[in-house]
Amino acid sequence: MKFGPVPVEDAAGAILAHSVALPQGRLRKGRVLTAADCTSLIAAGIGEVTVARLDPEDMGEDAAAARIGAALAAPHLTITAPFTGRVNLHADVPGVLTVDARAVNALNAISPDITLATVPDMARVSPRQLLATVKIIPYAVPEGRVAAALATLGTSPLWLHPVARRSVCLILTVLPGLKPALIDKGEDAVRARLRGLGIHDVSVVRVPHEVVALAQAIHAATADMVLILTASATSDAHDTGPEALRQAGGRLTRFGMPVDPGNLLFLGHVGARPVIGLPGCARSPALNGADWVLERIACGLDVTDADIAAMGVGGLLKEIPTRPQARGAPVPSGRPHVTALILAAGASSRMGPGRDKLLEEVAGEPLLARMITQARASGADALRVMLPAAPGPRADITAKAGAQGLPVADAEEGMAASIRAGLAAIPRDTDAILLILADMPEVTGAAMARLIAAFDPVEGRDIIRATTQDGRPGHPVLFGRRFFEALSRLTGDRGARDVLRDAQDYIVDVPLAGQAAITDLDTPEDWAAWRAAKS
Repeated sequence: MKFGPVPVEDAAGAILAHSVALPQGRLRKGRVLTAADCTSLIAAGIGEVTVARLDPEDMGEDAAAARIGAALAAPHLTITAPFTGRVNLHADVPGVLTVDARAVNALNAISPDITLATVPDMARVSPRQLLATVKIIPYAVPEGRVAAALATLGTSPLWLHPVARRSVCLILTVLPGLKPALIDKGEDAVRARLRGLGIHDVSVVRVPHEVVALAQAIHAATADMVLILTASATSDAHDTGPEALRQAGGRLTRFGMPVDPGNLLFLGHVGARPVIGLPGCARSPALNGADWVLERIACGLDVTDADIAAMGVGGLLKEIPTRPQARGAPVPSGRPHVTALILAAGASSRMGPGRDKLLEEVAGEPLLARMITQARASGADALRVMLPAAPGPRADITAKAGAQGLPVADAEEGMAASIRAGLAAIPRDTDAILLILADMPEVTGAAMARLIAAFDPVEGRDIIRATTQDGRPGHPVLFGRRFFEALSRLTGDRGARDVLRDAQDYIVDVPLAGQAAITDLDTPEDWAAWRAAKS
């Protein structure tokens, strides 16, 4: 790859290295400069720009990131489409992630240009949480370097272990004079931890703080695992809790751990059933050593005496700010929730009597059915199809596809009515909406996924707009929550143009192949010409 300043008249086809502000808008870094872009730069008095040009043996940043991201694929992981040389991997389910550090380090040692960052080994993860990110540092890397990085991996170094033990017997011991509120507090805190892991089958037994009574309760338990929270702290390997475990026919694996808080945990088994003696700090929602053991065992991982002994480095948790909510509270960051809105409420009047552009066949199915299929393939979390107020074939196609159709009462007003109706019906946790015109047959699910992957409000990428390969703006367009209020005030048939006009600093353009972003078919002549070009 060649990198450096060049005269603007020689920059067409190169990758812009640094964003440039122009009177008509901003050219963002990473954009492949078109002849029109160069004309605009010259008109603005800019004679030189810094660019990158790929050599024949180079692989573009997105292609390289996608190649490495694909090699990290494993069950229960979602891999995003590449954007600006980055691919993210998110959790689909709660669990514990194991990471082969040697493989990750070997990949990162190939070249500073190719990087893989992950959460720590044995991290407890929640659905949608970001687990790992691949980042290609320059705009391109030699293909041989990518191949060398892949050779270090073999299989994926990431493995998400979902919850495997889904039922719990929680045994609480009681001492005379112990306030019931303290026992209740402990039960509530443990239940919250289990809910965070998706475990809801919890039976609770309260017994006197005596060896025989506790042993009987342990022996009678039939759940996948047993948790014990004693009224008095366990002070010795032969104290009430560990001794009751032995009398129940079990064996003690470990008493005490080098994690604070959490020192007084004990771990054992009755047959194959794990038994965890929780330390008193488990009555608090704050992170403690018992969490590390509980999470791994719940996810089917063995925890040995040696495993616990190795928890000392990083095991001083007292100075870590505690969570303001229970362990099961939602993770505030991660893969965004996106709702796709297919705008299919228009009258199709330009097709003439008796014809509906959304019923025209594309690849053997009505265009509307195809667009529903593509929207589902985008990775969006929810889908709404905006329809004419009166029942008809579009509603039938939507119902047959199993999608949620929303009749737009004032559809004749124009596109704004559909956008308003769609916003009123999106799930409450929606972070962004993807506006999809239903009459654009060349827009694919993969293209929509690229728009979703580009969305990052933390970095100011709140609006993601599809463009043609040569940079002309088109559709679909993704809007982050920041703009929901402005969209809800739209009127008429201008769509979201006014919002886009006033939000130039938040727009990121993503080029689609060819002219897909502006290919909409409104008339019989449009359809005939498009089909002729495809034949």
